[in-house]
Amino acid sequence: MAVQSVESTPSASVSLGPAVALSCRECGERFDLGPIFACASCFGPLEVAYDLPAGDPEGLRKRIEAGPNSIWRYAPLLPVPADVADKPNLNPGLTKLVKADNLARELGVTGGLYVKDDSGNPTHSFKDRVVAIAVEAARAFGFTTLSCSSTGNLAGAVGAAAARAGFRSCVFIPHDLEAGKVVMAAVYGGELVGIEGTYDDVNRFCSELIGDPLGEGWGFVNVNLRPYYGEGSKTLAYEICEQLGWRLPDQIVIPIASGSQLTKIDKGLKELIALGLVEEKPYKIFGAQAEGCSPVSTAFKAGHDVVRPQKPDTIAKSLAIGNPADGPYVLDIARRTGGAVEDVNDAQVVDAIKLLARTEGIFAETAGGVTVGVTKKLIEDGLLDPALTTVVLNTGDGLKTLDAVAPTTGPTATIRPSLDAFRAAGLAG
Repeated sequence: MAVQSVESTPSASVSLGPAVALSCRECGERFDLGPIFACASCFGPLEVAYDLPAGDPEGLRKRIEAGPNSIWRYAPLLPVPADVADKPNLNPGLTKLVKADNLARELGVTGGLYVKDDSGNPTHSFKDRVVAIAVEAARAFGFTTLSCSSTGNLAGAVGAAAARAGFRSCVFIPHDLEAGKVVMAAVYGGELVGIEGTYDDVNRFCSELIGDPLGEGWGFVNVNLRPYYGEGSKTLAYEICEQLGWRLPDQIVIPIASGSQLTKIDKGLKELIALGLVEEKPYKIFGAQAEGCSPVSTAFKAGHDVVRPQKPDTIAKSLAIGNPADGPYVLDIARRTGGAVEDVNDAQVVDAIKLLARTEGIFAETAGGVTVGVTKKLIEDGLLDPALTTVVLNTGDGLKTLDAVAPTTGPTATIRPSLDAFRAAGLAG
């Protein structure tokens, strides 16, 4: 794979490091860096094109390893200014890659199983990565308000990042999100607006607001800043490979909401190969959805190239996007790499949350339950090879989705404060 680049910077007037243009993923037409997200010719999605530092992989590797303990160690590969680490931001990233030997034994994995635990980010989800990149684009383009449509985690990440960076924030969520996510999004002091409808309704509303004078000066991180925002997910790929000793995993299981995270992780892996930072070898990418919102999984298993929208009905609300923008690209990647897209029902999600907590001491939110549950299902169905090195993503903290496990989780017993009562409860061992 050739690293995306252009011969020269056409007329980009902003400084976003190695980013030199926006490129249409469908027709390849290039545009100046700016707050646009769709191709003017074919309406395809735009993504960032780079002039990356090729030719000295060992020097680049040392430069990264000597960098900050955050995603900014990868600044030479991201659309951010070189001094980004000195600016007011949340410094997300470099979260733990946990070698999950106990979980591996439960699942029968012999080739090495790892959990990339992104609940360790500042607002306890991977969304801090993508928002951090979008904030730098918002600064560059002179926006004064940060906004988004969100299933919960993104709202909190935008609120926190805006507070730290000095932006006004106004974020929009479905009205029926988990209480933990609502509080987490509201506590940072920005404006939080519940919309009566699904995430897809919220997203449509935001698209209308962008085109209205009311939205002037607003940077919607996942709409008009989406090309930059999406690049933050590449840092998951960079970190996983660095934490594995600069090598690619054999298999990786990624949750699917819009599908952007999965496509950008694949982009990050290909960039590392192209730059010579890791040795090229085959890898498989698997997508994970909840059965109650599984348009990509349904299309994959039916052999379709088109993703038909669904109305979400699942406890995994952070993945409840019925019309995923990057769904077709997820299908392409899963098929190209020899992976798959699978789904699990809500009961399996809860069981998987408890399994991960019981075996590794990691309390995942429902999206993490989806990835662990799908990993288990893929192994049982013979689609994921247990003899290969496998990485499973946990993208959020279980404290945000307590409602999912609370009905079946609680004290083992409630007793009087006496040894006799302890023995009578059968807890003496």
